[in-house]
Amino acid sequence: MSQPAIQLKANARLTSTNPARGYEVLGNVEISTEIEVKSKIKDAHKAQKAWHKIGLDQRVKHLRSLHTHLTKHKDEFVKRQSLEMGMPKTLSNSILEGFLADLVWNCDNAKNCLSNKTLFEDDSEVNELVYEPYGVIACIAAWNFPFGNFIQSTSQALLAGNAIVMKYSEEIPLFSKYLEETISLSNFPEGVINFVYGDAQVGSILADQDIDFLTFTGSSETGQKLYQKAASKLIPIALELGGSSPAIVFEDCSIDDALIENLFWKRFLNSAQFCDGMKRLIVHNSLLEEVSEKLAIYAKTKLIGDPLDEKTELGPLVAERQIIKLEEQIKDALDKGARLHCGGRRPESLNGAFYEPTILTNITKNMRVWSEEVFGPALPIIGFNTYEEAIELANDTEYGLSGSVFTNDKALARRVLLDLKAGSLQHGNAHFYRSQNPFGGYKKSGIGRQKGEAGFDEITQIKVIAWEK
Repeated sequence: MSQPAIQLKANARLTSTNPARGYEVLGNVEISTEIEVKSKIKDAHKAQKAWHKIGLDQRVKHLRSLHTHLTKHKDEFVKRQSLEMGMPKTLSNSILEGFLADLVWNCDNAKNCLSNKTLFEDDSEVNELVYEPYGVIACIAAWNFPFGNFIQSTSQALLAGNAIVMKYSEEIPLFSKYLEETISLSNFPEGVINFVYGDAQVGSILADQDIDFLTFTGSSETGQKLYQKAASKLIPIALELGGSSPAIVFEDCSIDDALIENLFWKRFLNSAQFCDGMKRLIVHNSLLEEVSEKLAIYAKTKLIGDPLDEKTELGPLVAERQIIKLEEQIKDALDKGARLHCGGRRPESLNGAFYEPTILTNITKNMRVWSEEVFGPALPIIGFNTYEEAIELANDTEYGLSGSVFTNDKALARRVLLDLKAGSLQHGNAHFYRSQNPFGGYKKSGIGRQKGEAGFDEITQIKVIAWEK
């Protein structure tokens, strides 16, 4: 495997900025050199053997202790998420609570999911299925849900006996450093969880090392590159990638306040920076104008501002580059005839990576807001007349992470959920994102599953042993 042409310089640093306050500098973190990355891998291999040997009960005990320590420092994690990537404080707090609950579920269910299972038994022999760790797992994680990406990428792998070397996105180095420090203060066994710091170049170097498994949360483009690296090493990979999730609203729906609120937050939560958020709204033509106008009216009531202010409902995007790409995608739509119902600009009174929630109709398939993943606060809405047209529009994407359907006809809803090509789907107010449910996508939305029993299966070797009685 060829190494990057540009060598990492010793003492080079990542600078962290606040996207809500004119990109003021928050601090910096030293970028890991290739020598340091290799050292972390070596430490992980050494620690993994002992970590596996202590047994599942002791590993569960360590993860429960880590949960206690993470909970103790929850307020600081909330603050750092808000400062560094712009998540509103109230949302950040509820998100942390949810992922801490995932960690508890994993600890509570690890024994049932990872214990040996009898496959066959008669008078003379027993066949068993045994779960074993892969060894050292490289975890490369995105910036949009920092705390959750740690829990989701590592906790089941750790419980199964794997060791971790983790690299977060370069957008959140201070959060990553604080997490590393918190773990070290929790008396977690040394070398089992390791951190390296840097941009995509460091991630590429990490993927080239002597690892046994690779996980990545982020863009489909980067995921494809890492998939090639894993293939060249013949190691397994789990990819949680992008999405362009549809929601379909059928003509029997009442367009009341509850539905408008539900639709709005499915798109604009966390300033629309989440992979499985609704990114395309498909509405029966008889309701198209009403839905579009009511969403625009509701959007104008939302308070955009400093994420540390508890009144703030929508914070900034993570960086200027995200704003620039969003502006290009919206301009492309408007140039091709899209209708702007609200938004479409940066708020004049705010200094940072802010953008108003934007509603667009008159959408055509040649527009970037339809064909690309839009990772920012813009929602394209398109109409349909027939069931077949709605399904064709919903599946008209290279992604397949999630989707939603709104109808009072439960038989119709079930038919839609079975016809949509995506990994996680929901009807009305039902929710698919629960601790026990596997999460992952079809097509370019990823490979493998996280969470639930399937998540434990994903990060373990399966061995069958047959022995005489």
